[in-house]
Amino acid sequence: MVKLTATASKTKLPEWYSPETGIYSSKHPPIPLPADPFLDVVSFIFSHHNHNGLTALIDSSSGFSISYSKILPLVKSVASGLSNMGIKQGDVVLLLLPNSIHFPIVFLGVLYLGGIVSTMNPLSSELEVKQRIIDCNACIAFVELEKVGKFQPLGIPVIGVPENVNLDEKSNDFEAFYTLVYSKGDVGVKPVIRQQDTAAIMYSSGTTAASKGVVLTHRNFISMVEHFVKFEASQYEYSSTDNVYLAVLPMFHIYGLSLFVAGLLCLGSSIVVMRKFDVSEMVKVIDRYGVTHFPVVPPILTALTRTAKGVCGNSLKCLKLVSCGAAPLFGKTIQDFVEVLPHVDFIQGYGLTESTAVGTRGLNTEKFQKYSSIGLLAPNIEAKVVDWSTGALLPPGGCGELWIRGPGVMKEYLNDGEATALTIDKDGWLHTGDVVYADHDGYLYVVDRLKEIIKYKGFQIAPADLEAVLISHCEILDAAVIPVVDKECGEIPVAFVVKRQGSMLTQEAIINYVAEQVAPYKKVRKVIFTRSIPKSAAGKILRRELRRSLTSKL
Repeated sequence: MVKLTATASKTKLPEWYSPETGIYSSKHPPIPLPADPFLDVVSFIFSHHNHNGLTALIDSSSGFSISYSKILPLVKSVASGLSNMGIKQGDVVLLLLPNSIHFPIVFLGVLYLGGIVSTMNPLSSELEVKQRIIDCNACIAFVELEKVGKFQPLGIPVIGVPENVNLDEKSNDFEAFYTLVYSKGDVGVKPVIRQQDTAAIMYSSGTTAASKGVVLTHRNFISMVEHFVKFEASQYEYSSTDNVYLAVLPMFHIYGLSLFVAGLLCLGSSIVVMRKFDVSEMVKVIDRYGVTHFPVVPPILTALTRTAKGVCGNSLKCLKLVSCGAAPLFGKTIQDFVEVLPHVDFIQGYGLTESTAVGTRGLNTEKFQKYSSIGLLAPNIEAKVVDWSTGALLPPGGCGELWIRGPGVMKEYLNDGEATALTIDKDGWLHTGDVVYADHDGYLYVVDRLKEIIKYKGFQIAPADLEAVLISHCEILDAAVIPVVDKECGEIPVAFVVKRQGSMLTQEAIINYVAEQVAPYKKVRKVIFTRSIPKSAAGKILRRELRRSLTSKL
């Protein structure tokens, strides 16, 4: 993380900050949103389509592609097929899929029908999937073709999705998926979908405690899509149809979802999809398809920089912009990238699952090249910087918790009114838990986090989730998990464990025990045995004391 400090300046306060209300306004003009209450995000996306002759989605390994002219018919076919299976408006469909050119088709097909999508990491354990199905009441799941057998005992229908094959070729292996996509029909009388209807339930750790379902509406997604249509496209001197994006970020995460599954489809840009990140293939794919834009997280940025040092000739010359988000970024990482690839514009951005990924966007000009900043507030976004101890509203230069307000802010946390009230106040301000300051040019900088969540390679890990697994072990009396900064991964989870007296439990055994029950990225990386876990009078784990204890041991 880039740690910077600043003090409030005595100069005249800028126009985009109001000392009376403490509100920071976006320096960008506001974007009007559609007023029609009966509008779904899929119809909204395709109302912007005039890219019929262009390629939309490309599989990086095979080169198989789907043109813009085929996307809507495929989306309608998925909706029709699901309807024929009995899926109706308001039903929840679980997508347990890696990146694929099929992912956007299935996602949009569910929403076109009026269904609700919940996405999940395909590496999730069977126990985690069972918990998700119960929590969001999912009634059908899309999974990788090879995992159909594994997930069939979950008690809901499971449809296997092929990796990335030509769907014009029938195969018994994915007959159910082929039938669904090529049902060649529409849903008949399209259900009445309102902007305020739920479109997706994305899971996030929020500011504290266990993972919670973030309820996002069609209006939330429409506001995010309009951000791409009216704002993102205006940031380039050339047509957005000339842009080629590399999709390595997972589409099940709000970062990848907002880009590759919804937003970019309005711009006519081509999206090259990699099923999973492969360092050795990355440069080949960029050069082969002429990738111009590469959204990344810090570990991928580091890998790109290291790989770029070894390339020669015209390799990577097609790259125009690399954008980074989802996790803290070290200053040296930025410096190394800018030095190795000076012809590539580099920006950072900020958003949350709870804000439908919209918050800030970096902007470099001849006057400003603030690579360590997360950028300017996006259009339609307001912010406050609040002293977390006193509640005082802070002017530019003051460090405090970031509160944001805008049309992308979630409806609520699923079945959790208490957590919702703690996160979104009565005036609609989303309390992010991140500590920031704004400079006198309006650029924001992340300084620290109040959140307890751990960000490992851009993925969110809730300490409470891992603590629940640890406590389930018969030889563990108590446990706490904290993040530890790691230059390669951003942060890694480290567990403090209290063993039963006489237990011979080892660090390796505990790490393996947790690994068997969670997705690989959630694994505990280190275990420290302790006599007790420090807690407040209310029973809350005092993680700061654990951090100090860990520092003294290192």
